[in-house]
Amino acid sequence: MTILHRARRTLPVLLGGALAVAALSPVAAGQSGLAELRDATAPFHSLAAANAAGYTVKVADLAGITCIADPGGAGTMGIHYLNPALLDDTVNASTPELVIYVPSGDGQLKLVAVEYLVLQADWDAVNASPPALFGEEFHLTQAGNRYGLPAFYELHAWVWQPNPSGMFFEWNPRVSC
Repeated sequence: MTILHRARRTLPVLLGGALAVAALSPVAAGQSGLAELRDATAPFHSLAAANAAGYTVKVADLAGITCIADPGGAGTMGIHYLNPALLDDTVNASTPELVIYVPSGDGQLKLVAVEYLVLQADWDAVNASPPALFGEEFHLTQAGNRYGLPAFYELHAWVWQPNPSGMFFEWNPRVSC
C-alpha cells in the first residue's frame, strides 16, 4: 500500500466525513490568484515550516524514487511533500495538496512548485466537470500510473521557479535532481 493510500484511508477520521467543494472565481483565476498562492506558500521555503503546516509525507513512486524526473527527458518535477489532511474531494487555490522541492547546490531543498491533487472518483462524486484553478483545467492521470494511485486529477504551478514549458506544465527542464 502506498503512502498516499494510507493517508487517504485516514481522511474520513481527520475530516469527520465532511464534504466541501472550494472553487476559485474567474476574477481570481489570473495573476492575483497566483500572487495569493505565492503569499500562502512563501513560508514553505523552509521545509521545517512546511512540515509544521502538515506537509510531512515525502512521496515516492512504486520504484521508491522520491525526486521525480521524466524518463522521456521532458524535465523534472522534484521532491513532493504531501499534506494528507488536504487530500479530499476539494481543491483550494491557497492550499495545494503538495509542495515541491529540488536539491540546491548546498545540499538544501529549494521550493520550486506546488501541486494540486484530487482523486478522480472523489471529485467526480460531487462535481460535474474536472477541477480547474487559475483558468487551467487539471490533467487526468489514469490508474496504472507510476505512483500506484487510482485515477487522479492534478495541476502543477511553478510559482517559485520559472518553467520554459509553461507555468502549469508538469515537467520543468530547468530543474534536476
